[in-house]
Amino acid sequence: MTVHILTIGDELLIGQVIDTNSARMAQFLLEIGAKVTGKTTVGDDHDGIIQALKIASHTADIVLVTGGLGPTKDDITKKAIADFYGAGFVFHDPTFERITRIWQRLGKPISDAVKDQCWMPQNATILPNKMGSAPGMWFEENNTVVVSMPGVPFEMEYLMEYEVMPRLQQRFNSLPSAHRTLLTAGEGESTIAEYLKNFEDSLPVSVKLAYLPAIGRVRLRLTVSHQDEVFIKKTLREKFSEMESLLPLELIAGYDDDTLESAIGKTLKAKGLTLATAESCSGGYLAHLITSVPGSSAYYLGSVVSYANEVKMEQLGVKAETLKSFGAVSEQTVQEMVTGALSLLKADIAVATSGIAGPDGGTPEKPVGTIWIAVGNKDRILTKKLQLGRDRMRNIQYTGYFALNFLRLFLKEEKKEG
Repeated sequence: MTVHILTIGDELLIGQVIDTNSARMAQFLLEIGAKVTGKTTVGDDHDGIIQALKIASHTADIVLVTGGLGPTKDDITKKAIADFYGAGFVFHDPTFERITRIWQRLGKPISDAVKDQCWMPQNATILPNKMGSAPGMWFEENNTVVVSMPGVPFEMEYLMEYEVMPRLQQRFNSLPSAHRTLLTAGEGESTIAEYLKNFEDSLPVSVKLAYLPAIGRVRLRLTVSHQDEVFIKKTLREKFSEMESLLPLELIAGYDDDTLESAIGKTLKAKGLTLATAESCSGGYLAHLITSVPGSSAYYLGSVVSYANEVKMEQLGVKAETLKSFGAVSEQTVQEMVTGALSLLKADIAVATSGIAGPDGGTPEKPVGTIWIAVGNKDRILTKKLQLGRDRMRNIQYTGYFALNFLRLFLKEEKKEG
């Protein structure tokens, strides 16, 4: 089963929007043993879309298309696909009824542009999209499947998981498969790969290992594909256990759907501990990560975003002499921020960040990307200095995830309350 991914939109070509859809679709496809043989990006151009469809449909069994299904005039994908097949349009009442319910709930009138979204190519099988107004479309001709989906990432993901993947598996009789994921934190992809080099080289053809790196963490997904379900379960259990045993324990942060922040939440709840944060350079990003986990109110008390020195002193009790002698970006300051957060928010554990996120504000002694992080309780405080680059957003994100992992390692040594 071969697949060509086609993403559509001028915003992708000029770099205004980063194409994350292709990577996510490829991850879905890996789970069913499909092979991505090519990827094309074209602008909002009718003839360009048709030409890309011609090439892709002659080189792959499946063409997955995202983008250009909205209600505005530059959303021309649907018209281009219909012309590619020489198909006319029919009004799709179920889509109109669903959009009408959405708009009524929002108190908005049904415009002509919204109605236009309900005209569908007559040869399309409509894929309901519960996450948005534009449905997906499934086309099949000459043993080639073309699937068109919205470009909004969460809408595409919904359609891939609940509509496209089950249909592809049924249509192409793909091998049954199963996978498990191991979440690691603290080392990059190349270091993890060194630990697993011999393991990966020895894997049979039925077993695939995928590295899914992100800022501050790497997911390892092990997939087994085989006709025999018993073989799948046994092999996956054995190989996953073998892979896990080859990694240092401190790198293993979670399993399957765990995120770094959700794994930390589980640990805090299990140990009966509460958490607070005091942020400067990360500007609340660490609090955002923590509170993105449902139920985080059970252990997370709150944060002080002490961007100004006055807030550090007045809210967190950082001493004026500390700021004068060592500066806001210093080990001494983040230590006092932790102490202040513990006292102010009555938490068991606190994490603090202070640094120069950039792109300006550095000095020869403290260049842009200098970050101090502290984590501690009433008995001990640990600190770590980072030296990152000049990209402001990346520095903020890396600080957030590094702080989470620093907290995770600190928690390993903490005892349960009581």
